[in-house]
Amino acid sequence: MTATVNGVRTAGPPGSGGFVGTAALVRFALRRDRVRLSVWLTALTLGTLATAAQYEALYPTAEDRAGVAALMDGPAAVVMTGPRHYLSNYDVGAMLGHQLLGFAVVLVGLMSVLIVVRHTRTEEETGRAELVRSTVVGRHAQLASALAVAAVANITLAALVALALIAAGIDRISPGEALLYGLAHAAAGLVFAGVAAATAQLTAHSRGASGAALALIGVSYVLRAAGDVGNEALSWLTPIGWVQRTYVFVDDRWWPLLLCLASAVLAAAGGFALSTRRDVGAGLRPARLGRRQASDALTRPFGFALRLHRATLLGFGAGLFVMGAMYGSILGDAADMVEGVEQLQEALARIGGSSVAESFASMVMVVIAVVGAVHVVMASLRPRAEETAGRAEPLLATGLSRDRWLGAHVGVALVGGTALLLAAGLGFGLAGAASTGDGGLVGELVVSAAVHAPALWVTAGVSVALFGWFPRAGAAAWTVPAYAFLVGYLGPMLGLPEWMNRVSPFGHVPALPAVSMSWTPLIALTAVAAGLIMLGMAGFRRRDLEAK
Repeated sequence: MTATVNGVRTAGPPGSGGFVGTAALVRFALRRDRVRLSVWLTALTLGTLATAAQYEALYPTAEDRAGVAALMDGPAAVVMTGPRHYLSNYDVGAMLGHQLLGFAVVLVGLMSVLIVVRHTRTEEETGRAELVRSTVVGRHAQLASALAVAAVANITLAALVALALIAAGIDRISPGEALLYGLAHAAAGLVFAGVAAATAQLTAHSRGASGAALALIGVSYVLRAAGDVGNEALSWLTPIGWVQRTYVFVDDRWWPLLLCLASAVLAAAGGFALSTRRDVGAGLRPARLGRRQASDALTRPFGFALRLHRATLLGFGAGLFVMGAMYGSILGDAADMVEGVEQLQEALARIGGSSVAESFASMVMVVIAVVGAVHVVMASLRPRAEETAGRAEPLLATGLSRDRWLGAHVGVALVGGTALLLAAGLGFGLAGAASTGDGGLVGELVVSAAVHAPALWVTAGVSVALFGWFPRAGAAAWTVPAYAFLVGYLGPMLGLPEWMNRVSPFGHVPALPAVSMSWTPLIALTAVAAGLIMLGMAGFRRRDLEAK
């Protein structure tokens, strides 16, 4: 039996068959996302395991960990990590709960949001959802399957993280504590999956839905940070604060996870309720009427591309400025933080510099540059999304050439990536000057961030080259920032050979302010970037447009 809802046929009688077909859609979604989910789960699990091993190697004695706990008691460190209660018994497990858990659940939230939006709003935006729902599929099956896939991913992650910590055999980490740590990730991920289910009903565009959900993740992190250094009640308003207050490896409290589960159920229920108040492909928030005539900027390829990238660029800019400011706030304590930590001191010594603060700043710049590279890859691969969605073909059917169309998106990636570095360097410099009392750090750190721009341009060049010649392999461009983080940031602490760092474009950037400026590698990187971009544009001119 079928029923018609908003002009779309659904399976079963009204009110009883809304979930028909959910199981089939779950299997289909898992089949489609098998590579994406494998990468997410592997990266998050290995990241946890590597961090635990790093803590165990860097702080082998109770005296070492007590020294770190004393440094982590400051307000700046608490903002970046978590509540002070973890410091009462600061073993390797407590260090994971204190320093890693809050950051890890942000990544888990990102994974959950992308899963739900991809299988709901993106399906509607591309028209596939209407085709699916024209068959014997219930009205709520699409959203239910997306939430089910997110749940499977989060539960699997919890199991993998717990098993990895148990297998690592780290002293004083019991199987029950490892399980609680893994479930904390899953519980927070389920909350943000429910949030995405609700935001997916508000707007007709997937970027708006994911942007709203990601903004709430950011607000949650800020509230958690404000509550940990001020009024603790603020931390109890966020799922990040809830999972951190399990005090895993210290008190091992399970009941805060119930708050996450209850919130996840309520948010998901809200998403289902809101979905009944709109048509397929539409959002609850009506589209804002635009101008009668487009601005002069929108009539030009670069201005139009900038408009498409604007929201993402602004979000990354704000995030990197805050990230730089957070690292800058602890710059004055860098020497005390590494005192007695032999491996970290050796890593900073390999970087060079006349002071620990300079070496520490150079190391942090690698992280900032890698985050900027993430935006560059996203912006450089946006033409692929425009192509497969069928939006590029109508534009290229006019007098707009392929070079101008692709060049506009590449230009936004290059200029936008450079602007992000400047924003991060400014935040780093302002906060670093305040924590050290050295006003000259503002200019130094802005320049230190800016010199990484040629490495970002090479990253964009790799993305464009793949898009031009091997569009289906464009996702391989993500290996550039991932590898740069591994060898550039973790490499000095893990003692990786220098040649591995030289494989990355970021390994050729002068480590300012620890070393003196060198223009030769920057010129070489710029030339490589220009060559890769021209190569990619040549390939795009020679191939046919594709569509999924």
